[in-house]
Amino acid sequence: MKNSDEKNKKISCVLFDLDGVLVDACEWHFESLNKALKEIAKIEISRHDHETRFNGLPTSVKLKMLKIEENKIPEIWKLKQNYTKTVIEENAVICPEKIQLLEFLKIQNIKTGCVTNSIRETAELMLRSSGQISYFDKIVTNEDVVRNKPFPDCYNFAIESLCANHRETLCIEDSDKGIEAAKNSFAKYVWEVKGFNEVNLKNYLEFIK
Repeated sequence: MKNSDEKNKKISCVLFDLDGVLVDACEWHFESLNKALKEIAKIEISRHDHETRFNGLPTSVKLKMLKIEENKIPEIWKLKQNYTKTVIEENAVICPEKIQLLEFLKIQNIKTGCVTNSIRETAELMLRSSGQISYFDKIVTNEDVVRNKPFPDCYNFAIESLCANHRETLCIEDSDKGIEAAKNSFAKYVWEVKGFNEVNLKNYLEFIK
């Protein structure tokens, strides 16, 4: 059990989820996947299923859960990624509150990592388009580990790659699957947030103190 209520937490490493934490991209993934599914497989997923079953999972896992025909999976996956890149380029904006938090962490010499179930190309495009990519010491994507969230491997990989002290590491997550991964990782602390707008310097300082 992670102790999120401990007073005056000592933090030397912060690992951020991407979608719903650093960028407000959950809707982008929903729309992009449905466009690809409708075009190739003639089906769509409901918003309820997106939020309760699929949120936080890699696209390849979502397609397997939907029992898509094997020969259609590569085409749908590629089309979904293309739609996602277009949506990012059209909608990503710089969020001053995120920059303020990341700059504070850098000034404090706190290591930072982004840990996501997205592919690297998409993750880096999101971070670059939102003005955040230069602040991260490590970006871990679903291409870096075999087992992605809800397994803890991605967080453990980030901690090891950064040579971080796991007793002073904080994971910030919003989805059930991401929270499960963070809680089962080496990291001592997990900050469970309800969404993108909650992740700012003011709330971070309240959490650690």
